[in-house]
Amino acid sequence: MLEQPPLSLYMHVPWCIRKCPYCDFNSHAVKSDIPEQTYVDALCQDFELEAARLGQSSSGISSIFIGGGTPSLLSAAAYERLLSHIDAVFGLESAAEITLEANPGTAEAKRFLEYRAAGINRLSIGVQSFNEAHLKTLGRIHSGNDARRAIEYCTAAGFDNFNLDLMHGLPGQTEDEALDDIETALNFEPPHLSWYQLTIEPNTEFFSKPPALPAEGLLDTIHQRGQQLLESRGYGRYEVSAFCQPGRESRHNLNYWLFGDYLGIGAGAHGKLTQPDNNLILRTRKKKQPDHYLASELSRTAEATAVAPEDRALEFLLNGLRLVNGFSIQEFETRTGVTFSQIGKRVEYLASLELLNVNNGRVRATEHGYRVLNSLLEEFIE
Repeated sequence: MLEQPPLSLYMHVPWCIRKCPYCDFNSHAVKSDIPEQTYVDALCQDFELEAARLGQSSSGISSIFIGGGTPSLLSAAAYERLLSHIDAVFGLESAAEITLEANPGTAEAKRFLEYRAAGINRLSIGVQSFNEAHLKTLGRIHSGNDARRAIEYCTAAGFDNFNLDLMHGLPGQTEDEALDDIETALNFEPPHLSWYQLTIEPNTEFFSKPPALPAEGLLDTIHQRGQQLLESRGYGRYEVSAFCQPGRESRHNLNYWLFGDYLGIGAGAHGKLTQPDNNLILRTRKKKQPDHYLASELSRTAEATAVAPEDRALEFLLNGLRLVNGFSIQEFETRTGVTFSQIGKRVEYLASLELLNVNNGRVRATEHGYRVLNSLLEEFIE
């Protein structure tokens, strides 16, 4: 039976200083002053309309993730107003995890202190690399030293919970350079590290002008040695590209990966909402262009579509099997409204191939299954 899952909030800030050649997110290079006040007004109204979709109150929002673009282009006053409004309209759990993405190129010690005072309690710093040559290739506006200073500002401002984003498999990157990036990051003892391979996405500059990436054998070696290094330093892998110190998993990402609900506000933001009484799971998408989003006061929603019952199992598995510990059968049934028996035979077959493990009511990919996860997931496509 479909039940109401935990609720998170995703907030999108679409502006950045410069569009990176690998980025396929909804981000737009700043051409004039950011209309901060107008955008905050729009976000507040957008949140009210999204909260109304739920039709009932809950214990409150358990986590917020503010992504972009470059959210650290907005002032702390903007976020203080937004968080106060969200709490007044719907309510924030007392221990809510509130994450702000920050670009080292826009980092200031004073601004980080102000963000902390405004109620932000977790930063995600987009380092990507500490190597000057690779940062230039990636089109980043910051230097390696800027990245180091940003992390120092973060800890000095009192953030004891933060994430560092690192990429590997960069054009021309050697094994030693990839491992040096991890070593440099670990010197700051981040509670959480996102370490993921560069992929070339459609509608990016890299897609139209592909750079020469490391050979497959080198990528495998980097991945294996990098994971060994992280584990040797006490960082457990709990998702395909997420590592953390014990107990420091991202609450927001875990809710997302386990098919929880999240309101999506801001230009191009996506959301997912469950309405158990109607046996409905709704996906929403907001208007993508900032100007269109701001001008659409009556409705900023570009699309709202129901997830068909026959599609829910696959949507759940696409994220749930990314987790090292997988998911419980109970989570599968209450968050999809689908009985486990509908995928039971396929799970049993994949377990016989030692690709899945089923134990004590939990399903997870085996070590081999994790290595061939994309192929494993294709087994659930009708």
